Amino acid sequence: MIYINNSDFDLRKIAESGQCFRMRSNAKGGYTLVAHGRVLNLRNTAEGCELDCSNADFEALWRDYFDLDRDYAAIRSGVDPEDAFLNLACDYGRGIRILRQDPWEMLVSFIISQRKNIPAIQRCVETLCVRYGEPVERAGELFLTFPSAKRLSGLDETCLLGCALGYRAKYVSAAARLVASGELDLQKAVALPDEALLSSLLALPGVGEKVANCVMLFGYHRLGRFPQDVWINRVIDAEYGGTFPAERYPDTAGALQQYIFYYARSAAYAAEKKRFDPETMEE
Repeated sequence: MIYINNSDFDLRKIAESGQCFRMRSNAKGGYTLVAHGRVLNLRNTAEGCELDCSNADFEALWRDYFDLDRDYAAIRSGVDPEDAFLNLACDYGRGIRILRQDPWEMLVSFIISQRKNIPAIQRCVETLCVRYGEPVERAGELFLTFPSAKRLSGLDETCLLGCALGYRAKYVSAAARLVASGELDLQKAVALPDEALLSSLLALPGVGEKVANCVMLFGYHRLGRFPQDVWINRVIDAEYGGTFPAERYPDTAGALQQYIFYYARSAAYAAEKKRFDPETMEE
């Protein structure tokens, strides 16, 4: 077992932050994560957050996955002290970290995310995995990985419609064909500068600014990106008069976006502002 003792690591907040759709609560009071073809169980204990992995696996994968070498307190301390709302959001979301997720999984997940709330996205992603993922066993229990581009590219579009993807099915199918054929190389794209990466993602059917920026932030760990969905836009309108000063935070805007998103969806903010119901709002 590995234990994370870090006051800036909150398992529940990470799981509920809207960036990862395969980190779910389990019967043991913790969370089970399926990522990068692996299964990891996590739970809070008196010794810290317990990860049921070896030290070798932790160093090879999970340390980077949870971005544990980054100082998130320094990110928060760089916030404009005059920005009362952002400081509140940072305090409320303390413990969230930007995960280093698989670009292919993020591309499909955020194509699916359009006009869906988080539970609906999770259901779609899980259905895709159950039907088309590869089995992986962990402690006698069977889990399914996120399906590869090759696997999805071979499916008739009606199969994807059967996963409740709706109009997004044709976009997922197109992306799968492009990646499986090598026309779009998501791994080589790691080396691209931000604007070139953004352009390559925007060229994909069904990918707009919001989806592209989510893929860049959560799949390529480009912390300068600031995805804007309906939640973020409502906050920007309400708290910033329509324009958020993202240029002030060129290297950390993405982390701040997560703090804002998490706070904007909270009952505390909704009750204070009396603006919207966090259970029904689309992402």
